[in-house]
Amino acid sequence: MMMFTLNNGIEIPAIGFGTYKASEDAIESAIIEGYRYFDTASFYGNENVIALAVERSGLKREELLIASKIWKSDMGYDRTMKAFQKSLENLRTDYLDVLMIHWPRPDLELEDWKALDVETWRAMEELYSQKKVRALGLSNFLPYHAENILKNCEVPPTIAQLEFHVGHTQTFALEYYRKKGIQLQAWSPIGRGRMIDDELIVELAGKYHVTPVQVCLKFCVQERVMPLPKASSRERMRENLECLNFMIDDEDMMRLENVPPMGWGGEHPDRLRVKR
Repeated sequence: MMMFTLNNGIEIPAIGFGTYKASEDAIESAIIEGYRYFDTASFYGNENVIALAVERSGLKREELLIASKIWKSDMGYDRTMKAFQKSLENLRTDYLDVLMIHWPRPDLELEDWKALDVETWRAMEELYSQKKVRALGLSNFLPYHAENILKNCEVPPTIAQLEFHVGHTQTFALEYYRKKGIQLQAWSPIGRGRMIDDELIVELAGKYHVTPVQVCLKFCVQERVMPLPKASSRERMRENLECLNFMIDDEDMMRLENVPPMGWGGEHPDRLRVKR
C-alpha cells in the first residue's frame, strides 16, 4: 500500500478507516480487506469494539496503527492522563500510534482555551516521551489554533485532521500544514455522501472508469491528504482502497480543486454547529 511519512519518520498508510459508528464486524472486515490504520476517539464510544475486532483478526498489534483522541471534557493535564489510560484499557493495548486533541475549544464560552490546549499538549508530550504514543496530532484545529501549540511545544504535531473534500478543500489550512511539515488527514472525504452526485465528479468517474467515491478519495491522496473513509460493506471497503490504482491528470485535478464551495458538514471549531 502507498504510504505517507510523518515528520518524526513514522510511515502511515495513504488511506485509513474511519470508525465512527462502525460495528465490530465492519472493523474486522476492514482488517481482512487490508486496512491497517484505524481512526477512533473516546467520544465515539467504540474503542472496546475495535479491541475485539483486532483480537479476532489474529494480527499482531504492531501490524496495525490505532489513533484516538482526547475529548473536550477530558482536556487539561490530569484529565488527559486519565482519559489516555482509559483509552488504553478500552483498546486493550499498552500504546497508541497516534493521540490527538479532538477539538481546540471545549466550548465557545471559554476565553482561555489556548492555555488549556497547551496544558493538554504537555500531557501528550509526556506520553510521547514515555513511548506510550508514537505520534501526536490535532483534530479540527485551524492554522491559528495550531500556531498556539507550535509556539508552546517541545514535540510538534505530526498530523492534523480536518474536514476536507472536493468542494471544501480548506486551501489556506492545507498550505499552512504543508509548510509546517504536518500530515493532513481528511474526515468526511466524500462530504458525507453529498459530493458523489456532483456533475464533475460523475463525469470524471466515467472518464477514469471508477466510482464517484473513488474520484473523491483519489483527489485527497493526490493532494497528499490521507482520507479516512467509512464503509459497512466489504465491497465498498475494497473499492475505496482501489482508488490507489489510477491517477487523475493535472487538468482534472485543477478542475476538482476549483469546484464551487459545497458539501460542508456544518462543523466549525469557533462557531455553533450548522445543521445540514
